[in-house]
Amino acid sequence: METESVSRVSGTGGQRADVIVEAAGRLFLAPGSARASMDDLARELGMSKKTIYRHFPDKRSLLAAVLDRQFTAVERTLAAAQDAQGQPFGVRVQRFLLAAGSELGRIGAVQLATGRGDAVLRQYVEQRVDAVVYRRLDELLRDGHRQGLLSAPPELLSEITRGALERLLTSQLPRELDRTAADLLRAGVDTVLYGAIRPAHPGHSGIGEEQLRAVMPRARDEEQEVGP
Repeated sequence: METESVSRVSGTGGQRADVIVEAAGRLFLAPGSARASMDDLARELGMSKKTIYRHFPDKRSLLAAVLDRQFTAVERTLAAAQDAQGQPFGVRVQRFLLAAGSELGRIGAVQLATGRGDAVLRQYVEQRVDAVVYRRLDELLRDGHRQGLLSAPPELLSEITRGALERLLTSQLPRELDRTAADLLRAGVDTVLYGAIRPAHPGHSGIGEEQLRAVMPRARDEEQEVGP
């Protein structure tokens, strides 16, 4: 028998579904919630599982609805961070990546994508992260390259930045260094954009195009060198 708290969700079907999704997000995406069950959710809501299943036939469909809501919020945050026209390019990249890191960390997206849970949901999260975050990042870096602000290929910078973002969100390093993942991501972005080695001579802005080609030859250049 459902308890009195069900009165909170006794309105229209859509309103009740929204409340179920909201509670499921708090329960299933909380740290250490891997073993949370539909029984736990029913107790949290003060309703029977039968009522929940009227709206969502199984846990997978409910989690998909939770993730849809979460990624919609992520998209809004990233759109606001990306709307920084007139700001220096470095500031735009920093704002975007810090927002992405914060949002993905908040919903545990990387952990969901790399965890041992439902394979269909893992694939779904990977696809949404790629569409919502990384395609926007690729577009931002290509824009910087078109403006002549990046000497390294945007594809390379994108791969480096993706790896740094995902690693920091699953690493113990922030805790070991007593920093947030966002703090370390900012340092990582600075390293990628501006280089970790300070120039030895004033006015030297870092590696140039010729030096870049020397340390990162194209495949066809290697073929020419190895030819008969």
